[in-house]
Amino acid sequence: MNIPFVDSFLNRITMYRLVLWHLVVLIAVAFFLSFFGFFSFTPWALLFSFFVMVAACWASNEAFAWIFKVTPNTESVYITSFILTLILNPVSFTDFMGAGMLVIAGVLAMASKYILAIDKKHIFNPAALAVAVTGIVFGTYASWWVGGTLSLLPFVLIGGLLVIRKVQRFDQFWVFSIIVLAGVAIKFLPNNPLDSMWDTLLHSSLFFFVSIMLTEPLTSPVTRVHRMVYAAIVAFLFIPGTQIGPFYFAPETALLVGTVYAYIVSPKIRRVLTLKEYKQIAEGVYEFVFATNKPIPFKAGQYVEWTLGHEKPDQRGNRRYFTIGSSPTEEDIRLGIKVYEPSSTFKKALLAMKPGQEITVGQLAGEFTLPKNPQQKVAFIAGGIGVTPFRSMIQYMVDTNQNRDAILLYSTKSENELAYKDVFAEAGAKIGLKTYYDDRITTEELIREVPDYKDRLFYLSGPHGMVVAFEKTLRELGVHRRNIKIDFFPGFV
Repeated sequence: MNIPFVDSFLNRITMYRLVLWHLVVLIAVAFFLSFFGFFSFTPWALLFSFFVMVAACWASNEAFAWIFKVTPNTESVYITSFILTLILNPVSFTDFMGAGMLVIAGVLAMASKYILAIDKKHIFNPAALAVAVTGIVFGTYASWWVGGTLSLLPFVLIGGLLVIRKVQRFDQFWVFSIIVLAGVAIKFLPNNPLDSMWDTLLHSSLFFFVSIMLTEPLTSPVTRVHRMVYAAIVAFLFIPGTQIGPFYFAPETALLVGTVYAYIVSPKIRRVLTLKEYKQIAEGVYEFVFATNKPIPFKAGQYVEWTLGHEKPDQRGNRRYFTIGSSPTEEDIRLGIKVYEPSSTFKKALLAMKPGQEITVGQLAGEFTLPKNPQQKVAFIAGGIGVTPFRSMIQYMVDTNQNRDAILLYSTKSENELAYKDVFAEAGAKIGLKTYYDDRITTEELIREVPDYKDRLFYLSGPHGMVVAFEKTLRELGVHRRNIKIDFFPGFV
């Protein structure tokens, strides 16, 4: 469902910044409500615990980043510290033992990001690991107080749904919620099943857990099928009272088991790329060419998260998701970006890079890839810099001599903004790629250029409004939903 005003807001904010502000709102609302006795702790205990946790996470993260010689990510530090604040019981100024436990939890969470990482990829959710270890070793278990009161539930639910919509993980949300509610209804028979489910919805951490913890991108699978299996595993273990042998599961331990599965089935890449060169390839469009000392096992059309440390990052932070513009057959890694004015600090930092400087990539993901059947007809519809995944696919088709029946419909505001025309021209000569360029592609032009549209698999990539409009047009023309693939990464709804 398209919700224009919501999607417009979500497209202007990064996933990390959205989560960060959602957590800030929850802590602020809880602080306000605690003045009126809605919680068992005082507002000053919450405030004290908040500052202790933030300080512990920030200081330890800076130390680990210095030891391991990596660029620290401040958003990640604050997100983890805010989550820990919301799930561990606040302590008073005079509770030195309790404050010490908060510090230990914060340090453990940060340590897991550096020490418990194979090939620089996280294995466990840092917050979940921290509270699990402190619970087992010190007996300081997470209370998950953020989900224990009706007064906070509307804020948990609204913000959580925005996060889920941003990362497009409603499949995980429904699988997890249905299994947990069904399990609760069955487990607590002969009690009224509706009462059991209602109590779980209103008085447990379910909504916070599924929207913030379960969907965390670094430790969840990247493909839809594996995401649903992952959600199901965690859901079965999340059901209250779940026991395997002598071991009882809490929300955090259920998540840790799930993240092991996610690690096994997910790509494990984290690379440091070195800039070779960059150049302007169209009006406002730049292509960066990076060398990598270890190949990235990606498919044409997939994306990665790019991290570039720089001074005073703006509200969009120092991490972005971008499609890999190169083909898997090419030695170098290419990145194509469109620069608007005013530009973000991230893109300004990119443009300020010199040959030999480095950028980090990770979180390889994406199912916007070529069909396995080489006989399947395809149609690529691109708007603006949304052409990047098609550059990757088409170059791959050329390099592997795939004579697919393919057509590219590419729209930009002006002819000067057309990127990669040389690549597409070569593809036309070598593998018969058909191309059509215009500033705006109408339904009539679509029907004229792609008369066999009902037989093709369509790929849509570009501005959100354009993608939504073309999806609607194709559905009205009778193209089945399964024959429409939409480029998605967490930067867009």
